Amino acid sequence: MTNTTLIIAGVDEAGRGPWAGPVTAGAVILDPAQPIEGLTDSKKLTEARRDALAPLIRERAAAWSVAHATPEEIDRLNIRQATFLAMERAVAGLGLVPGHILVDGNALPAGFPCSAEAIVKGDLTEPAISAASILAKTVRDALMKELDAAFPAYGFARHKGYGTAAHAAALAEHGPCPHHRQSFAPVKRALTRA
Repeated sequence: MTNTTLIIAGVDEAGRGPWAGPVTAGAVILDPAQPIEGLTDSKKLTEARRDALAPLIRERAAAWSVAHATPEEIDRLNIRQATFLAMERAVAGLGLVPGHILVDGNALPAGFPCSAEAIVKGDLTEPAISAASILAKTVRDALMKELDAAFPAYGFARHKGYGTAAHAAALAEHGPCPHHRQSFAPVKRALTRA
């Protein structure tokens, strides 16, 4: 990349809706000299395809970073502000300061080091956002599989902390674990029953 090239980072999150685990953000600066075929919204890809693309992104991107906001931060701040915090952390971890940031969605964190714009469905139209989406999703999914080993009663490896019937049944039977988001209504209800 030359000095006259505007360095653009794509940013996206994974895990806003689950009842457990962190919200995770990815930030990626793609290298135009090393294109990556098949980038799109991580939710449109199979797990196997995401898992195949993630190492290519890490290898070929000019810079990449993944960061989290914990369940405690989600409970303290709210999910929107915790998502912004994870995004700011991911951008700070890039090692390169971008000249502009593209974020999937309709809102922006206040703490970015440069100009930024929110793009609704940007993970479908902007390759850097797609790459960030894939990294955030694969890292978060791997973390939830690790949590499943520590807390097997909840089935985190299957549902990744999202609200499924099996997750609701596990919450009702066992109550929340330390990785549940206590500010989320289903977890709050389980706490009052415990």
